[in-house]
Amino acid sequence: MKKNSFWNKIQILTNLIVSILLLLSYVLPYISPKLSPIFTIISLAVPILFILNLFFIIYWIIKLKKYVFISSITILLGMGYINNIYKFSEKKIFLNTDVKIMSYNVRLFNHYKWSEDKKIAEKISTFISNKKPDILSIQEYYKSNNLKIDYPYSFIKTKSNNNKFGLAIFSKYKVINKGSLDLKNSANNIIFVDIVKDKDTIRVYNIHLESLKMNTSKENFGEQNSEKLIQRMKASFKKQAKQVELFLEHEKKWNGRKILCGDFNNSAFSWVYRELSKNKQDAFKIAGGGMGKTFNYLYPLRIDFILVDNTFEVNNFKTFEVPYSDHFPILARLKN
Repeated sequence: MKKNSFWNKIQILTNLIVSILLLLSYVLPYISPKLSPIFTIISLAVPILFILNLFFIIYWIIKLKKYVFISSITILLGMGYINNIYKFSEKKIFLNTDVKIMSYNVRLFNHYKWSEDKKIAEKISTFISNKKPDILSIQEYYKSNNLKIDYPYSFIKTKSNNNKFGLAIFSKYKVINKGSLDLKNSANNIIFVDIVKDKDTIRVYNIHLESLKMNTSKENFGEQNSEKLIQRMKASFKKQAKQVELFLEHEKKWNGRKILCGDFNNSAFSWVYRELSKNKQDAFKIAGGGMGKTFNYLYPLRIDFILVDNTFEVNNFKTFEVPYSDHFPILARLKN
């Protein structure tokens, strides 16, 4: 009996821990990573915490134990989070007049040979050509003569004149203005273009916030490596906060319609996402389906986004799980 009693206490304690962590994640979007970078890491684990709490609910129901209330109350308090984790139905409206916008972190088109497939760049080009986005936003772009991405208008911004790495926006609509925020002390950046669609000027931002440097192929999660990973992530979260503040100041100066897309390197449960998505629609939450996983990691992570003004109607949102990068491309159809 004592052994069972001890095991029961361990189960209850574990349940309490995962419930408290999930509860903590509910308030993290309101706290800048500059104040609590270590706690921001919890925002990346929300899908796992949610699943673990569901597991405990089912477990205690099967065991006919009263402890079912622990996780039940925790999940009920965060019901508004469910759309960020899973969408039960996809909106499927396809109009010929839709503006199709794609965001894709292409991992430098396999320039550093992370994949043994020598035709990654060609496959990405073909994929994009088949989907025919009207506006294409690329992170981790690499200038290569072998690429076949053909658009009448484009803005490619590398970190320096001698550097081939950076961000790119391609458009079938006329580009009348373009610019870069030129993020300091970072390999990442934010760029924008102003396009003209039906006499309407729309600003499109391509956002690539500070990378977390998470790599499942290299991290073995031993004690030493885990500590180094956490330190890197804390530093990255602080940089992200500064980059978001810089962006928000820039955004205030534009009074027209806008679209934000890119790799935020943070989840929909973060302060970063909350600040960037204010007064905007998350295309996945409006018209997507399933988990919305955009980063090929150990568990479902949605860190790539398309956010649009409320003046747009989001007709459809797709995530394409193609194995050409560590990120999956996302595509939104917008009614202008």
